[in-house]
Amino acid sequence: MAERLRFGPKYRKIYVATALSNIGDGMSSIAYPWLASAITRNPLLVALIAAAQRLPWLLFTLPAGVITDRVDRKRAMVAMDSLRFAFTLVIAFSVLAEQGTLPAPDQVKNVVGTRTGLYVLLVLATLMLGCAEVLRDNCNQTLMPNIVAPEHLEKANGRVWSIESAANTFIGPPLGSLFLLIAFSIPFFVDAASFFAAAALVASIPGSFRAARPDHVEERPWKKELVEGFRWLWRHSLLRTMAIILGLMNMANMMSGAVTILFAQDVLHVTPLTFTFMGFGFAVGAVAGGYVGPWMSERFGAGPCLNITMVAAAVVPLLVGLSSSWVVVGVLYAIGTVLMSAWNVITVSLRQQIIPPHLLGRVNSVYRFFGWGMMPIGAALGGVVVAVAAHHTGHDTALRWAFFAESIILAVVYVVCRSSFTTERIEAARAEAPASA
Repeated sequence: MAERLRFGPKYRKIYVATALSNIGDGMSSIAYPWLASAITRNPLLVALIAAAQRLPWLLFTLPAGVITDRVDRKRAMVAMDSLRFAFTLVIAFSVLAEQGTLPAPDQVKNVVGTRTGLYVLLVLATLMLGCAEVLRDNCNQTLMPNIVAPEHLEKANGRVWSIESAANTFIGPPLGSLFLLIAFSIPFFVDAASFFAAAALVASIPGSFRAARPDHVEERPWKKELVEGFRWLWRHSLLRTMAIILGLMNMANMMSGAVTILFAQDVLHVTPLTFTFMGFGFAVGAVAGGYVGPWMSERFGAGPCLNITMVAAAVVPLLVGLSSSWVVVGVLYAIGTVLMSAWNVITVSLRQQIIPPHLLGRVNSVYRFFGWGMMPIGAALGGVVVAVAAHHTGHDTALRWAFFAESIILAVVYVVCRSSFTTERIEAARAEAPASA
């Protein structure tokens, strides 16, 4: 209780807003892929929807960093959640209009052809939602050092990461499955409402959260400010390495992630309900990782934790690709996610501690450009891998190859980069932070 009070009421509002919006996101994590699979059974087209959702991380992340350092970050979060409310509402009403002609959720495997109009709308909406998410999330991460003391950042980020993951994968999906079985459109309406509630809650936080610039630093053309953020990251060898490795990991992960819904339906033979239970593996791992991550960092050192994560990232998809049981896959997801959560807690807190405050938005966006910008490329590659493999093997085996390709890439990443992270190097970067700032 004392620790929670130390975080303060502003932090708690961010915490609750995160929970609300991610409950809606958890429902949509069931609804969106199921809708995509009801629109088309083409693996490449399904993968392109996932690519469209992540494309803004490649195209919009860098400008979003400049915007973050120029505007009130709280107001930007409110604006982006309001836009996400509007975009999701458009999807909800569009699905409602088509609801009578869509197949039942447990009959999507019988879909023939592609509903072109609804497919195009879904691609455009996911693009717009992705752009709003990029700016909103960048503002959210750069806001945290303004409301939490530096020595508590790892624990504060861990708590937010845990509730975000619990809501997204443990609370939201069961509700989404229940609503999906009643009507295709309901999860989308509830997701829209969650964005509206999150926007209202963040708007109620008092104060201004515009980045403070040093007296000698004036606002310049955005391209020059962007270059300044890029140069700062590129000259910081540790963060540069982390960003590149994260980009490769996320690219590989999206190769399988883009076709996971088809793999689950056609290979694991899940229903919306059992798909939710399989997703509990993500939830258990993410919640545990959010709390265990800081403890692992203190107990074993940040360096070993990050290296263990890279090993798990390579092994888990190999085992998933070999499996034919959704129960086994759920357990494997739990193991992998607990370690990936530890990676996020350690690296996000490190960036918040060592990047100068007036550069945090820009440097953070450049980091995420490398770390997340590779995701749409990975999603497209996943669709291509399955499409090519399908010409040489059966449909089920072709879907497995997306996971095998992910595992091969991540094994190479580990072998090449395993010596990049040591606890001593990370602690040295923290120690040098005042001089850097």
